[in-house]
Amino acid sequence: MLDVRSRQEAAALLRRAELGRSPVAPLAGAFEGIGTEDAYEIQLINIRHRTALGAQVTGHKVGLSSPVMQRMMGVDEPDYGHLLDDMELREDRPVDTVRYCAPRVEVEIGFVLGNDLPGEGCTPADVLDATERVVPALELIDSRIADWRITIADTIADNASSAGYVTGAGRDPRDLDLKALEARLTCDGDEIAQGRGDAVLGDPAASVAWLARTVARFDVPLRKGHVILPGSCTRAVDVEAGRTYTAEFTGLGAVSLSFR
Repeated sequence: MLDVRSRQEAAALLRRAELGRSPVAPLAGAFEGIGTEDAYEIQLINIRHRTALGAQVTGHKVGLSSPVMQRMMGVDEPDYGHLLDDMELREDRPVDTVRYCAPRVEVEIGFVLGNDLPGEGCTPADVLDATERVVPALELIDSRIADWRITIADTIADNASSAGYVTGAGRDPRDLDLKALEARLTCDGDEIAQGRGDAVLGDPAASVAWLARTVARFDVPLRKGHVILPGSCTRAVDVEAGRTYTAEFTGLGAVSLSFR
């Protein structure tokens, strides 16, 4: 367990790494004994710093939503981070790769909430009832830890490695079997990864319900209008300048990001 001063120092270290596009060594080397609780507090320090400068929380993302990734990290549940309005990306505006340390993209089934979600006891059925629409999404992830040499504490402290996101038009989730949605990630039209909705905790709605129950312990609500990214349907892929990456879902649509 870290003291308050050490948490502040770790947050400042990650902030400088992000602003300077200069990744740092894993936090455990500099902050012996750092744990999950410390990491979430470090994440919140930096979220509060950004909102104090004018950014607004627009939603949340879930990470480590597959059993494979959880085993790699030595954990038995996902983690989460915040989405902010200054992280929103647009299909019609190429993303400048030099803004990031080591960017990657992931394919997600995004949830746009039409009503607030309950916290304690939230179920997948509650999630579907509260969702205005599900949308094709790409999450841009990045690590302010050098070479992606992350532990669970590193990725949580680093806002669950989140850096940006883009969403498409979408449709009513009650018209779809989210677990059976087939997903493809293409680069300039060539398929480079594929997956299904049930790669996300068996059901993307179950991932959102987990998030609602988890953040409720910290008095954090998931509000109407928020975007929730429940976890990737495919493996993460390193991005290259000059390429366009597209997430395509059978029956849901597609969304793209170009990089320069």
